[in-house]
Amino acid sequence: MRILVADDQDEVRATLVRMSQDMGHEVVGEARDGEETVALARETAPDLLLLDIRMPKMNGIEVARALIGERPVAIVIVTAYADDALIEEAAEVGVFSYVIKPVTRNRLAAAVSTARARFADLQVLREEVGGLKDALEARKLVERAKGIIMRDLEVGEQEAYRWLKKTSSHSNHKLADVARRIVALETDRRV
Repeated sequence: MRILVADDQDEVRATLVRMSQDMGHEVVGEARDGEETVALARETAPDLLLLDIRMPKMNGIEVARALIGERPVAIVIVTAYADDALIEEAAEVGVFSYVIKPVTRNRLAAAVSTARARFADLQVLREEVGGLKDALEARKLVERAKGIIMRDLEVGEQEAYRWLKKTSSHSNHKLADVARRIVALETDRRV
């Protein structure tokens, strides 16, 4: 994985970098504060961020909120603070794992592995939801187009659907695209 490490303590950051590299990951950047983390993440597009919570300029949760709002990314919080409110806030923002310092290689490896797996699961779900939304939108367009065809050609629902399918086949366009054009023409005609 391509990892960005952010911690304001040089010694801790160096340890996290070394552990990440020892686990076979590529460290694409190191940051000392929240603003630098956001800038580096935008520049390097890492697969995973290791973030300290208490950093200057922006804390880790603010960084997570900003970056997750721009694009999905796996995040592991690495911190000395085991405060329940911080853990809950991190989870609400979308952080995948939370490791309390001092960090061992095994604990970091487990957190990174868990974050990677949960992130992959989330990506699959997002793709499925996107596919379902697209299918639902296409179905709505087809239904609207059928209604227009039924009215204009004075035919029943099955005949309107057959007409759509035939037009789709002959024009070599997807059924939803044909329906979209019919609905757009109807909208233009009304305007």
